[in-house]
Amino acid sequence: MTATLNPMSIPAGTAAAASSGQVAVDGSGGLVLVLNSGSSSVKFALVLPGSGERLMGGIGERLGTPEAVLRVQWFPAAAVTERLPGASHQAVVARVLDHLAEAGHSGADLLGAGHRVVHGGERFTSSIRVDDTVLAAVRSFSHLAPLHNPANLAGIEAVRAVLPDLPQVAVFDTAFHQTMPPYAFRYAVPEDWYTEHGVRRYGFHGISHRFVSEQAAAMLGRAPGGLRLVTAHLGNGCSATAVRDGVSVDTTMGLTPLDGLVMGTRSGDVDPGLLGYLAGRTGRGVDDLTRALNVDSGLEGLSGVGNDMRAVEAAAAGGNERARLALEVFVHRLSKAIAGLVVGLERLDALVFTGGIGENSAVVRGLVLGRLGFLGLTEDVQANADHGQRTGGRVSMAGPVLALVVATDEELLIARDTARVLAADPSRRRAGMMS
Repeated sequence: MTATLNPMSIPAGTAAAASSGQVAVDGSGGLVLVLNSGSSSVKFALVLPGSGERLMGGIGERLGTPEAVLRVQWFPAAAVTERLPGASHQAVVARVLDHLAEAGHSGADLLGAGHRVVHGGERFTSSIRVDDTVLAAVRSFSHLAPLHNPANLAGIEAVRAVLPDLPQVAVFDTAFHQTMPPYAFRYAVPEDWYTEHGVRRYGFHGISHRFVSEQAAAMLGRAPGGLRLVTAHLGNGCSATAVRDGVSVDTTMGLTPLDGLVMGTRSGDVDPGLLGYLAGRTGRGVDDLTRALNVDSGLEGLSGVGNDMRAVEAAAAGGNERARLALEVFVHRLSKAIAGLVVGLERLDALVFTGGIGENSAVVRGLVLGRLGFLGLTEDVQANADHGQRTGGRVSMAGPVLALVVATDEELLIARDTARVLAADPSRRRAGMMS
């Protein structure tokens, strides 16, 4: 049986009507402020969850330094940049809310604020309204994501400081993977490492994997139940996930986002024995070596030309042998992981490419498809070259197994989850911009 695509099922810039996020929206037309807070940045967007329309978006960067800046764009107007020397997360969030008022939205109600939270441990299996108990739990997982959870908390606390009555929702990157069976998430380590210290595979990029798996089902004109997908989120961070009947059953990242595929600056899988080996050979400590695996490795360490796949591809095409090797290692490890994830699916209906590399690198996709012919995948050279734009996302030859390019939209999923959670919460109250 040949799978078919419905290219009209995904309106540009919106999620498919078949998406679970779509049906959960309460239809009130209210706005959701979506925030993705990093250690020195805050990305934000003002989203109508029903239609997916963005009214505004932007980023505050280099927070806490004299070079801190805020970039705000009202669509379709040009972006405005302003310097905010020494600005904190709270100062940036306050200024974003000022921009809303200055643009004449002071009378509009916000449904709430939705936050990407990287680590929810085993406790959070879905998005949840933020209260003091949730904040304490997220804080308790900070040792599992020391670069991410404290920053996510700073964003939540910044909104609370400016608009204390505004409902907030935490949307967890780990939640989608909490459906993995124990044989997929447990490490073969002493039992007390798991029971006392939480050492297990959690997985990340769950917001993206969930979104594109739902989108792929709509593109194929099929319900998520019964579909067997491998979704490959490829950017500066990379992970792949086996999605069976709409839920995650296996993924490549583990206890931390360092595990799994080769990434921009992260090594991905390495022999854990190398830490002891290098510590003995060089005298460097575990923290120093772990930092090197996080920021000096991956494409950066292999290629010598940086962590951007575009630069690596250009250098490889120009004869740079280190860059060529970096590209080959990246593709080999990704292809091997995809094939391995199919074990948990028992068959493959579609391979989904997403993220900056997945959506834009025809070279990477073509090389991967060239290695996965035994799964029934063959590159459609022309369709792959234009990123599936004329074929409804398909970049493989038509057949029972397809490869698709699906643009991820984590902000939209966060907005829709926020609307859904708050619509189901009888204690929800709207908070206007002037509250």
